Amino acid sequence: MSNFKRAPTTRAPLRNTSIISSLKATSMLDQATKPILPAEIISTILDYLPIPDLMNFSRTCKRMQEMVYEDSRWVPRLKVMGVWNDGEARKRFEEALRAKREMMRLRAEEEGKKGIGVAAANGVNSGGGTRKTSTMLFDAGVEEERQRKSVERNSLDGFETLALSSSVGNRPISSSRAPMLDPEALLNIFAGVKSIRGSARKEYAKIYAALGPFYFDLARSKSHNDPVIFRVYRDPEQQAQMLAHLHIFSKSDWAQGWRQREEKLVTMTGIFENAVLREFEHGYEAWDIDGRMRRYAHVLGVLNGGHAGMELFVQKHPMFSDREVLGHPMDCINQASSGGIALGPSRTFLENLARKINEQASIIDRVFPVGEDVLQPFLDKVAEDVLMEYVTPLFDESHEQSIPSYLQAVSGIFEQSMQFGFSLKPSKNSGSDFPEKVKAIIARVFEPHIDLYLTDELDHFKRLAEAEVGNWESKLSAQEATTESFFMGSFNRQADKKDFLSSFKKVVMMPVNVVGSLPLSSPFATNKPVPPSPVPAAPKSLSTLQTPNGISPASSRPQTPRLEGFRSGSPLPTEAPTDELAAKAALMASKLEGIRSLFSIEVALDLTHSAKASIERAGLFVRLGGQTGEEAREQCLAVFVSLLQILGTRHVKTGFDRAVDHLSNYNPREVSEHKQSVAPLVTFLELVNVGDLISQMVDVFYEQQLVATKLADRNDFLDPAAQAKKKFEQMLDERVAAGLNKGIDVLMDEVEYVCSTATKPTDYNPPPAINGSTQDIDIGPTAAATQVVAIVEAHTKMLTGSTDKTMLDVFNQEVGLRLFTALCKHLKRQRISTDGAIKLISDMNIYYNYIRTLKNQDLLEYFKALRELSQIYLIEAKHAKEMATVIADGGRFYGIFRAEEVYEFAERRADWYSVKRDVERSMYGMGCAIM
Repeated sequence: MSNFKRAPTTRAPLRNTSIISSLKATSMLDQATKPILPAEIISTILDYLPIPDLMNFSRTCKRMQEMVYEDSRWVPRLKVMGVWNDGEARKRFEEALRAKREMMRLRAEEEGKKGIGVAAANGVNSGGGTRKTSTMLFDAGVEEERQRKSVERNSLDGFETLALSSSVGNRPISSSRAPMLDPEALLNIFAGVKSIRGSARKEYAKIYAALGPFYFDLARSKSHNDPVIFRVYRDPEQQAQMLAHLHIFSKSDWAQGWRQREEKLVTMTGIFENAVLREFEHGYEAWDIDGRMRRYAHVLGVLNGGHAGMELFVQKHPMFSDREVLGHPMDCINQASSGGIALGPSRTFLENLARKINEQASIIDRVFPVGEDVLQPFLDKVAEDVLMEYVTPLFDESHEQSIPSYLQAVSGIFEQSMQFGFSLKPSKNSGSDFPEKVKAIIARVFEPHIDLYLTDELDHFKRLAEAEVGNWESKLSAQEATTESFFMGSFNRQADKKDFLSSFKKVVMMPVNVVGSLPLSSPFATNKPVPPSPVPAAPKSLSTLQTPNGISPASSRPQTPRLEGFRSGSPLPTEAPTDELAAKAALMASKLEGIRSLFSIEVALDLTHSAKASIERAGLFVRLGGQTGEEAREQCLAVFVSLLQILGTRHVKTGFDRAVDHLSNYNPREVSEHKQSVAPLVTFLELVNVGDLISQMVDVFYEQQLVATKLADRNDFLDPAAQAKKKFEQMLDERVAAGLNKGIDVLMDEVEYVCSTATKPTDYNPPPAINGSTQDIDIGPTAAATQVVAIVEAHTKMLTGSTDKTMLDVFNQEVGLRLFTALCKHLKRQRISTDGAIKLISDMNIYYNYIRTLKNQDLLEYFKALRELSQIYLIEAKHAKEMATVIADGGRFYGIFRAEEVYEFAERRADWYSVKRDVERSMYGMGCAIM
């Protein structure tokens, strides 16, 4: 066996030489017997030797024995079989080391207590002298005996029960091996293996002694009747257990011919597995659940996990051959109205399928052992052969029929499929991730259809929104736009808008399948009728609307185009709105009748409803997660972006541009009848209110449909929905700012026109009393001042609640300054007498009281100065010097007017030419002579 060269040895006659000579000779002999091959190569060769040859090799010399017996040679074999645990070995070693240290400590304490005995043993006598003792350095006899016992002990290496020959005959197992007497104990051979450092060889020897004979016997067998394993063990359970042990044991077989032995083991195992599968199939056909099916499923599970049994159970299940019994996909189309889709048959189909799967889950728990998840491959088969075969033809047919029915079919059946997944009950082997696995299965079913669905969903919404706005514009172009506006003068805009938005929030929170699609006069209306008690409320409110002049709306303004074919002049639709939001939308629309030619809140509501339906349908797929969920989320954001683009650019922006054009073309001198309002400005201000209402609707929609559902992040400035919303709001602000600038010009033109036409020459310069009698003077304001304040106040109040406070303050301040300028210009056109000054002071007071309601202190200073300015007309002519003092007092007018400007106003006195000399003399010293 060994090819190592040894130095020739000759036994010399024994002589009485010193021990030093013997040791040197021994050392020289050891150096001469060193092998030629390096130790690393020898170690590698040993790894591929059969176990019997390995044991024979260990007996060649002491050093070879150490090389064979070391743990590093046996631990890998135990690890590859999965029976060695490094953590357990480390723990055992640390416990043994701890126990050894404790024993040494106890021994040291005992020796300390026996110090006297130790001293006596060291030769200390009672007389204080030291006794000489002799020490023997080496006893050859004792050493020889010790080495002999060591060799005998090491020969018991754990393999002593084996015949150390790799060629064992076909004779029965020897009865002299004690561990073989109990075949039952060999079934649990791996359970008794311990991870102990220094004992790996002995632990492997136990396994080899138990399984080696069966393994090599099976490798030599010619047919399935030859292996002794099938004669020792008769029960299929025990045979499967032992075959499984042999598969594990074969992993540690690294010797030459291991591949042939492994193939023979696999062949015999396959023969046995096929026999067990036949028995399982017979029980399956007889539906013997708790008998043969259960028994042989457990046998297969012990053998190799039972994958063949699971596959047989799934592939031959009768559900897949009789799936037509559950339902036909075309029932969803055949039972629906023309061009529609009915989801009732699909719901029934999925409910029946879920019930059958739950029944099979209980059968699986009864048949298969713990650890075998049969339900998962069964569900995979159901998804592939049942669900896909059901939804694919249905989706294809509905897509050819109409896009709306296709969108409803995909989203509706997906939602039903998710409910179907939630209704499935896991088996005892499913694990805690069963819901996630079911969701993944449903995702695989719908994955081929999601890309097309998301694309069609966005395109359908765009077409629907474009058609809606286009229909609105085409119906408007068929009729002339209204030229007279009716504004909500008798209504609280903030309360109305808040009430409307509260109803809008309720509807936005409803699921899409609750909200139906009714005509635009009642958007978001449900098909379910409501009690008739609240329905008359809307018509009653509409019938009691009054303009500021007390005239009913029906008689004060022409009818504007109706979107639902309401004829011009028809007072109310024949059918009342069927829900709260529809009634309030109709009421709001009636209040904003004058701006229906520009844009409609009903169109905005309908577009919002369509976007809500699309987002909720597409948002269902976000729950799938992964790339599919992200694509669905992005498509939801794309729908919202399209909503703002169409609603903002096509509808709202166009309406604002038309209103600004009306403002630009307004000329008060071309209007035959002037009321309390400027028609185009009122129209624009109502647009500001409606634009703000639509902006709030968009904000509510964004918060509840995108942010609340985590489709969008309001804090992410790169989010496309947030960017689109910001752009929409910026567009509104720009349109409002441009319109307000033009509106102020129009308002001031109207104020100047009223001042010039409504002010009579006798208002500030009444004729003198006849025959010197005292004339009755009306101390109230003039009709022109009253009308101007009413006009300005009506228009400024219309912005309250529709714009933010900053913009409202800027608008009010600009209107006040422009009004101040207009009044100054108006005063310079008048002749004011002392009697007429009372009227002027009354007018200045009414202007001042109005400006005080704006709560702008800077602006109020101008009208305080204007009120003080009116006092100069009340001074009689004989008090010209006092008049000059008032004119020259700049502090009296809060620094608003200089003395030269006050002088210009004083020139408008009716008696100016009689007091001019005295006033100028007092102010400038004109007419004085030097004495």
